Parts: sequence; C-alpha cells; structure tokens
Amino acid sequence: MGCAASRELIDASSKLSLSALTTINNDALNALRKARGAHRPFKPMYPNFPSQVMNMSDASLYWNAIMHYLTNGRFFPGSEKEPRPPLDEKSKLEVLTIGTQAEFDNLFTKLVSSNTSISQRDKDDLSWFVAHYKDDIERLLPDKIPNREIKAFLCAELVRLTTNATKRLTALCDTATDVLRLSVAMNGGDVSLSEPTKFGRISRSERRLLLELLESQKNIIEDMLRWKGRWIRLGERLHPGEYKRKYPQSAQAFEVLRNDLPAQTFSSQLESALERRDITEVLSMLKSRPGDFARKLDHILRIAGVDCSSVIETFFAVSTKVSTPVLLQVKQHFVSRNADRDLRIFLPKGQIARAHAEINNLPELDPAVCDRVAAICSQALTKRFSKLSSLGKCFIDPELKNFLVPFSQRSASKSLRTAARGSRLPLPNADTLRFFVWWKNGRDRADLDLSAVMFDKDFCFIAAITFYDLKNFGGHHSGDIVDAPLGASEFIDISKERCAQHGVRYIVMTVNSYTEQPYCDLPECFAGWMSRVKPNSGEIYEPKTVQDKLDISSNTKIAVPAIFDLQDDQVIWTDMSLAKSPYWYNTVAANLWGMQLTLKSMVTLNKPNLYDLFKLHAEARGTLVTVEQDADTVFSVAKGTPFDLASIASEFMRT
Repeated sequence: MGCAASRELIDASSKLSLSALTTINNDALNALRKARGAHRPFKPMYPNFPSQVMNMSDASLYWNAIMHYLTNGRFFPGSEKEPRPPLDEKSKLEVLTIGTQAEFDNLFTKLVSSNTSISQRDKDDLSWFVAHYKDDIERLLPDKIPNREIKAFLCAELVRLTTNATKRLTALCDTATDVLRLSVAMNGGDVSLSEPTKFGRISRSERRLLLELLESQKNIIEDMLRWKGRWIRLGERLHPGEYKRKYPQSAQAFEVLRNDLPAQTFSSQLESALERRDITEVLSMLKSRPGDFARKLDHILRIAGVDCSSVIETFFAVSTKVSTPVLLQVKQHFVSRNADRDLRIFLPKGQIARAHAEINNLPELDPAVCDRVAAICSQALTKRFSKLSSLGKCFIDPELKNFLVPFSQRSASKSLRTAARGSRLPLPNADTLRFFVWWKNGRDRADLDLSAVMFDKDFCFIAAITFYDLKNFGGHHSGDIVDAPLGASEFIDISKERCAQHGVRYIVMTVNSYTEQPYCDLPECFAGWMSRVKPNSGEIYEPKTVQDKLDISSNTKIAVPAIFDLQDDQVIWTDMSLAKSPYWYNTVAANLWGMQLTLKSMVTLNKPNLYDLFKLHAEARGTLVTVEQDADTVFSVAKGTPFDLASIASEFMRT
C-alpha cells in the first residue's frame, strides 16, 4: 500500500495480543486500500495494457470498439492476461505512527475552529464525533467558531444528536442569517446559501427554537431582505403569525418580506452613496463594517481618484477588525493589482467547484497606493499573529510558494491528499504518467470516459487521448468501456518526454459522463494518477505508485481532477467541474472551450501562497532560519505541511 510502520507503532503493536493485532492490521489495510483505490478490482478492456494497445493496429482497435458498442458493452476482446514482470521501481513510503486520544479529539476541535469552509468529508467527520460523543462533545468545542457555515452545520448536529443544544445555539447564532443557515442545515441543505433549499416539515419545538433565536437578533429585517426568497419559503414552514405575541419582531419582519413593505437598509444607503460618489458618507458608513469596507476597497479607491488619503487612513483605522482570510486576499489583490493579466479569475462558492473568468479591464491604480494598502494588511496581520504563542526558530520550505492558502474547501473531493485548488505539486522523476478511473453503474447503464487533453504553452489545443483516439504522441488508452454493472476501469499512459517533443506543455485530465448521469447518482466513482518508470512491470494498478486519488461525487457530468505542467514538471491540483455543452454529446471535442478556460484559470490563478502566510507568522512570533536542522518549527512539503488543511485554517488563519 506504499506505507511503513514507525518504530513507535511497531513497539506498541508488539504488546498486543494476536487477536487485537490482527484486527488492527485488517482495519488499517482496509482503510489504506480504500484511500488508494485498491479496494476495487481493476479490469480494463485490454488486460495487457499498455503493451497490448501499443502493438495493436488501429483497425483492430477500431473493430473491437465497434463490437463493444454494438453489443452494449457485452463484447470484450478475447485476450488472456499474460505474466507481467515484477514492479521494478522504488516508491517513497508514507510512515504510519500512533496517536494519542488527545490528538484524536483535537481533530474535531481543529475542524470546528477552521476560519474557512470545510469539505463534505470534514462535515461527515464532525457528524461522527457528535453522534459518538453526544453531550460530552461540549468539552471539545472551542470558545469561538469563526466560520458561519461550520457554525450552522454544527448547531444542526447538536440539535439532532444532543440534549443540551439550546444554550449553545443562543451563544453561537448572532445574526438573522445565522438562523437561516441553521434552518438550512437542519433540512440538509447548502449552508453556503448558494443553492436553494427545499424546507420540509418543521416540528413545533423546532419552530419555537428558530423563532426565539431570530427574535433575539438585531436588524433582522435588513438581514432577512438579503435572502428574501429563502426567508419567505422558510416562513411558510415556521408560521410566525401563530407566535405573533411571543415573537413580535420576527412576525413583523415576515410581514415586511411577504407584502413588500418599504424598508430602508444599510446596503441600499451604501449603494446610493457610492452612486453619488459621496466618499465622506461611504467612509462614515463602512467604519462600522470593516469586512465590507475591505471587500469594496478597490472600488472606493477608484471613485476617490487622486485624493484617496482619507480612504487609506480610514481603512488603516479599521484594518485590525477585518478577518484574516479577507486581509490575506486584499493584500494579494493589491500586491498584483497592476500586473499585466488578461483575465480575472473567481471561484464562486457552492457545492460544485467551477471557475468564472472575466476580462481584466480594471483601470490602473497608483502603485504607491497599492503598496500602502498591502502594507496596512501586512501590519494588521503581523499585529494579530504576534499575540499567538511563540514559534521559536522557523524554517520555511521555499517550495511552499507553489501551494495556495485554502480559503474554501466546501466543494473539495475526498482524496488521498488534498491541497488548495491551483497549488502546484512536484512530479516524481518518472517518464510515464498513468491516469485511472473506476466507476459502477447506478440505476442505469453508466458510460464514463477518461481523457487526456493536450495544450501548448499558449493554451492552444493540440490533441487528445480519449475513447475515439486511443493512441497519440506516445500515449495509450486502455479501451473504452460503456457499461459497469460490476464496476469498470479505464487507464491512460502518457509519456512526458514524447509529449514535450511535440510541443505539449499542459495535459488536462478529464472524466466525462457520456451517458449524462451526474456523478452523485453513481454508487461509487474515483479517479487519480500514478507515476511509473517501467509501465509494463508490475500490475496495471499498483497501489504504492498512486500519487493522488480522489472520489468524484459532485452533481456534475464533467470532472477535471488535475492538470499536468510538463515544462515545470508539476501537477496543478484542480478538482474542478465543468458545465456540459447543451448542443453536443458529452465528449472532449464538444467541451474544449470549457477545458481551455479551466486550464488558463488554474495556471493564472492569483491567490496568496502558504510561504507568505507562514512568513508573516514567523516574523510576528518567531525568527526565520535558513537551515531546517536549526529550527524549532518546520514548515515543509516533505513533512506534509500544505496538506494539513485543518491545521492551516484553524491555527494560522485565526481572526
């Protein structure tokens, strides 16, 4: 499985009974097999891949494919599996060690303390903890839960699984939108509020709880108007009129929403002031809302023009009240504000990860102004971090510049290891990349297509290895399988050297649902890639050579797990989805524009990196050293720093 036991684990295991040791061994192997995809059998169309495909004529490949299609996937070429040489390559082993109960409990605390949204996998872990610890979960809760999405999800789990949730909810819900998120979470909806939720039946006790929480908030009409449609739908289940005497403020707010009664809000007043270019009023209003001020700072500076000193002074005065994630993003925005970039890339929130690009037509700002704003952000962050415990002497691996800060993980797939989208991981020193996908039918026949799409340095399409082109540029496809009642798999081998010789710089790995099922409707689907020195040695699927494996379960029909940069010898962590073209079959050829845009978006993504984040911490509460052995605290890729997203989000992005 590509893992080894540490000395501590061996010593602890030697003290166990044979029965206990056997149980732990089996549990560990089962977990590792699932993590690397080795829990499923891999049977490609051509069992002697890749040499079998390399040696077959195009006519034979074409004929076998036609027969397979005409029989709806029942025909397979009559090939016997030949003996394969043993795996002749070394893989770096991951060392498994033992943990304490306190470390295990701290997994929950770190997730809840995250200053960014978390993935569905992390939410499942939170649910497990609450379900097993029940009322005792109280001792693991931190004093503050900074992320509102996590707060809402956790509160819903506390209501569902514990007996003393009411007191905690009163302390955690401090806006009307928090109450809305809690209602959404209790109905299994999207707590980011990017997707509408269908509210089911709500019991009387839950109605009273939600209305009581809503009644205790301030400015509820203004908050509710931001999500007017959602609140009206929720009101149909809460029946606030029945509790008008007990919760008069809430009942009145619902009346305003349902009957479109006039209500002046902060947002409407601010937009009016911005339209009038009344900088004095804008600054006066935003003093009380530092987060909104930071997000609108670029717009306000453009309105202010040459005389923007008052804007900068006011932002400086409130900068320490802006959250850490927002300060980091504002800093990065102004550091590269005047850079020559064709596109501005956005990653909208939601359960499906997609990139949105706009032409970069922002007018230039005075470089001195940009530098001053970036410096203000750095000062505020350094001041905040200096209050945390000392790190001592710090070593920061320069490779961390290739890894981005994880601002949002809500749509991240469950994977062997996870990095923030756009991060660049080093490729192993091997010529062959082997992509793989495994899936099983849902209610109907499911035909997934694994493809490798090649682009040059200017993002121009060159070629693709896919079900209709099994051989190209030294790359080979294991054969297109169109039905998976018991599970099916496809592989693609890519020669980095051969591709580079033909001008290929980027290879986009994609999985298309040809039969149009969204991946969330399949019982199981996962994909990933291996690194192979001798592709015909060992089994086609060798777990120890798996570099990354991720589950594909999003409500979409095109997945882009990773992009490979052959010039820089890096893999760009992508984990993105595409919208299918409505006019064509779901193939690579029909969706080239979307793949090209996703490629360019990931390559040109402008986000803060982990090196800069850890450097701010080191300067604020430690001393930088250049030799790892001299350090008390080490941040490095080799030690897994960029993949410990829970620690980064909870310990190094504190507000």
